[in-house]
Amino acid sequence: MGAESVGGRVTDGAGLTSRGRTDAAAGTSAGRTDAAAGTSAESAGVVDRLRGATGVFGGTFDPIHLAHLAVAEAARDTFGLARVLFIPAAQPPHKPGRDISPVEDRLAMVEAAVEGNPAFEVSRLEVERSGPSYTVDTLAALCDAGPRDHLALILSSESYGEFATWHEPRRILDLADLIVAPRVGYADADRELIARQYPDAPAAVAFMDGPRIRLSASEIRQRAAEGRSVRYLVPDAVAAYIGDHGLYQQHRRDHRS
Repeated sequence: MGAESVGGRVTDGAGLTSRGRTDAAAGTSAGRTDAAAGTSAESAGVVDRLRGATGVFGGTFDPIHLAHLAVAEAARDTFGLARVLFIPAAQPPHKPGRDISPVEDRLAMVEAAVEGNPAFEVSRLEVERSGPSYTVDTLAALCDAGPRDHLALILSSESYGEFATWHEPRRILDLADLIVAPRVGYADADRELIARQYPDAPAAVAFMDGPRIRLSASEIRQRAAEGRSVRYLVPDAVAAYIGDHGLYQQHRRDHRS
């Protein structure tokens, strides 16, 4: 694993110091049962299992916006996560053929967005790795770098519903627990899905009730392309970066041609 950019500074990424997943997983089948059975996110078993974990929040982040940050903070607060690690995807495997902003621009926007929050960090792991940005490879690399780190993958209810189509989904459940956040416009998560599809998986699956913020990166890109304000949709530093670098203006030119 290469270096990580943490809150705007660069640090060695090998020292992952949260509570070991091996310890957390030992004897905690009840935590998985509670989560799968649909008890609230505040269930003592689930919170105890996840307390001190590292939240892993991957995405295209084109651009990162306030809903992303609100979900990450809610997950940290609800489950007592030690930190949330934002990991911009260099080559999102679920978006083949779609034009996306250069990864260095997306990385810079994420770094700007989390600046000043000591619990939010940014990883260059997928930026520095060639090939498709598969979640399973990222989790494996994080586990190799910090074998005793307890990982919790944060994903939307939309992505959760498509989990079986991911690359090596069963192996993901060996590497991390799941925290599922609702997404406006999509059905609430089926809380029995993982238990049905992967009954022997050791991962706990926890569900958040919110926040439910209707905000999409595609709408923000469109607004920027039309020269409209994106203030209060993204952090001020991200809005400034979009304006200073003329991001999404090519889309505007293409639309007019």
